[in-house]
Parts: sequence; C-alpha cells; structure tokens
Amino acid sequence: MDTTTASQVSEFDLTQIIDGVEVMTASPFGIHQKILGYMYRKMAHHVESRGLGEVFVSPLDVILEEGYNKVQPDIIFIKKDNMRIFQDFIRGIPDLVVEIVSQGSFTLDTIKKKELYERYGVFEYWIVIPELRSIDVFVLEGAKYKLFSFAEIEGKVNSSIIEGFEVDLREIFMKQRL
Repeated sequence: MDTTTASQVSEFDLTQIIDGVEVMTASPFGIHQKILGYMYRKMAHHVESRGLGEVFVSPLDVILEEGYNKVQPDIIFIKKDNMRIFQDFIRGIPDLVVEIVSQGSFTLDTIKKKELYERYGVFEYWIVIPELRSIDVFVLEGAKYKLFSFAEIEGKVNSSIIEGFEVDLREIFMKQRL
C-alpha cells in the first residue's frame, strides 16, 4: 500500500491566500507548463550566467504577509542583493514575477494579483496570455505599475530589471504550436 505523509502533501499545496481568502487553483494544462518550462530555462540561464541572482519556478510560496497574502507565481526572480528573502519559502518581496494565464485564472492573474504585487512593491510583473499570444511587462513607477514592454503574436519583450533579457514571442508561441 502506498502512503503519503503530511509533509509530502504540504510540498505540493497549490493553495494561495489573497487578502486573507484562500484561493485554490486547478492544476495547469500542458501548454501552460511548456511555456513555463521554456521561459524558466531562458531566464535562469541568462540570470545565472551573469551572476544576477536566482530564478525559481512554481510551486513555491511567496509569503508577502504571513497568513494574509501567500502566492505562487509561475516564475520568480530575486536579485543577488535581495536573496535574504529566500528561506524555507520566499518571505518578502521578489524583484520580478511572471504569471502565465490559464483557463479560469484570467481575473486572478491580470487583476487581483496585479493589484497585490503593485501594493507590495514587486518591481516588475509579467503577464503571459497564451490564447492571445501576448506578453505584457509592467514596472513600478512610484506606487503604480506602468506598461514597460509588450508584444502580441510576434515581436520581443524585454525586462527592465534583468539587464539584457528579452523574449521573442515567436520562440514561445510558435514552438509550442499555439
């Protein structure tokens, strides 16, 4: 008989907490995971080869405020000088997060989480929408997000905080056969 301990279950908990309310999202579809894998590998290679910090992939809790706001962005970048927030989980404000929108997560990713990341001061926020073949990159100016880079169907988007990092939409969406 196969048994699973409580510690094994907690390692795969997909529950997020937004403004004190637990939110359980469904497991993502395969295309989401293909895009996630590609973007993670590309970003991690760029960041690590230049010693800029570290890149992490979901599921990994980002605890913005203990017991009140705990999220699991698809991709998380932490600059080298901010690595103190990486502990058992990420406890604090990452420098960049990426959310890949899935069926059923549009409002959560594009409105609720965007407002949350803005309020807590996540400097850069990427929203990837596979069905639209689009990527929007927002950066904080003062206390509000401003669109920094975007592309739909083709073109490139780039990061403000990760020097020299850009993504060609054709590489993401065409290779994934979207």
